[in-house]
Amino acid sequence: MPRPMTDTPLQGQTVLVTRSAGQSDSFRNLLEQAGAAVLEMPTLEIGPPTSWEALDGALAELETFDWLILTSANGVEACTQRLEHLGRTLPDALKIAVVGRKTAAVLGEFGRQPDFTPTDFVADALAAEFPADPRGLRILFPRVESGGREVLVQQLRDRGAEVVEVAAYESRCPKEIPLETLAALKNNRVSAITFASSKTVRHFGQLAREHFGPDWAAHLSGVAIASIGPQTSEACQDLFGRVDVEAREYTLEGLTEALGVWATRR
Repeated sequence: MPRPMTDTPLQGQTVLVTRSAGQSDSFRNLLEQAGAAVLEMPTLEIGPPTSWEALDGALAELETFDWLILTSANGVEACTQRLEHLGRTLPDALKIAVVGRKTAAVLGEFGRQPDFTPTDFVADALAAEFPADPRGLRILFPRVESGGREVLVQQLRDRGAEVVEVAAYESRCPKEIPLETLAALKNNRVSAITFASSKTVRHFGQLAREHFGPDWAAHLSGVAIASIGPQTSEACQDLFGRVDVEAREYTLEGLTEALGVWATRR
């Protein structure tokens, strides 16, 4: 029989967080409140793009755009920082679409609320639910420099929009695994590994091969693979051949809840 849910369903579980350095505090807090011991293994390093030229040029002519699309807090922060550098602000007439509550919250910190947020917190849903006819619209999409999905842009272009993509930030793979985390993985002390994006999955695989060699997967045979949503799960299937936990709501809160359900059923 499954154990009944408690306020600390992750008690006795060690959960590995792969979010970028400096962006894992909120997730760590959620997991610890649920009773988990938390280890960190940043698989992303967020930094500037190769050049600011394209972003600065687009921000200098924001009045020529109908919509601004922001799919991550990193994109919001990059745009607002460059606007401040240029001595500019977001035009009142510019409509803004965001993906996810976190992105909306960060935008709100800079004094603006989004005009549209899709019901599912994934970029593909934004294209499917876009609240206006895209034909003839000029849309600015500041995004990660490499490794992002193309579905959103292609769908909007197929429907007649002019989408201008510019690099706003880059997410690179770190070179090292923290020593405490490396030891826990080697000694089978990790219960579950969490992934909040496809890129964290790919970078985890890169780091695992570098530190464990070709038999890296053997160290993870008893570890649950936990994904924030379908796109991340697809990457997990490619790398691990399995997904053991998937959030029903594509948020960190949803992933924490899914892990709690998984733990009570073990």
